[in-house]
Amino acid sequence: MTAPTIATDGEQSPPGYTSPLPARRPHLGHALASEWTKLTSVRSTMWTLGALVMLVVGIGGTVILQTSSTDYEQMPFIAPALFGLLVGQLAVMVLGVLTISSEYGTGLIRTTLTAAPDRYRVLTAKYLVFAATAFFVTAGSVCLVGLAASILRDGRGSGAHASAEWATGLLGSFYVTLLGVLALAVGALVRHSAGAVAAMLGVVTLPPVIGAVLSIWEALAPVGRALLQYNAPVALITLFGMPLDSTEAPADGSPPYPTSLSHLVLILLVTGVAVAASYVVSGRRDV
Repeated sequence: MTAPTIATDGEQSPPGYTSPLPARRPHLGHALASEWTKLTSVRSTMWTLGALVMLVVGIGGTVILQTSSTDYEQMPFIAPALFGLLVGQLAVMVLGVLTISSEYGTGLIRTTLTAAPDRYRVLTAKYLVFAATAFFVTAGSVCLVGLAASILRDGRGSGAHASAEWATGLLGSFYVTLLGVLALAVGALVRHSAGAVAAMLGVVTLPPVIGAVLSIWEALAPVGRALLQYNAPVALITLFGMPLDSTEAPADGSPPYPTSLSHLVLILLVTGVAVAASYVVSGRRDV
């Protein structure tokens, strides 16, 4: 006599039984589809991304109307988008925090991890879906402003503009996306929306203020100078190819401000450490 087989749920099933329901092994694609559904079905996504587009396009369009063709002889056509992006980056960071912290606040994370017990797969899907969405919307808004400027202000006196200047807009959008990914990692570590948003606001706004205060004392002046050189606003201005004040150049003749590559390397390192920490914490903490 053939012994009955044991089903995966612990109950006995008759010999030779085959479930009529398809049983597919879950993979990253399922997690991506799930996270995309969650991201696009909540109102906070539309509000934050809508605010980003309105700030970048609205402020950028206002700047375009206040400039003339000769103003673009020394700056790229995507420069007006910078003014809106300096504020709009906050919306990207808020969305990054809410992408994961809202699930902990509502308790939905228990349902998510019950349906998909592989926490690393879920977290990876969140990073990929958020990063792709944030970069697409940010880069699209920046390119829209740059296209409007190139159409309205590409007259006499605007100078020559190489196609490479559009790459600076993509680099700036990539930098803002990394700030959003950093915010998502902080949200995974803190698990509290208000605390994570406050931490990211401090990351963006406090370094210039603290740097200016520390520069008053001679002993702390190098630290203050570093904070004034390495912060999110200066990084965006540098990445967009805008000129910075160079009146306080170092005595050794080195550039007064770091290059765009330095800013990208720094944000990649900081974001990489935070993301790695979020994986470690997610694997060890209880829900």
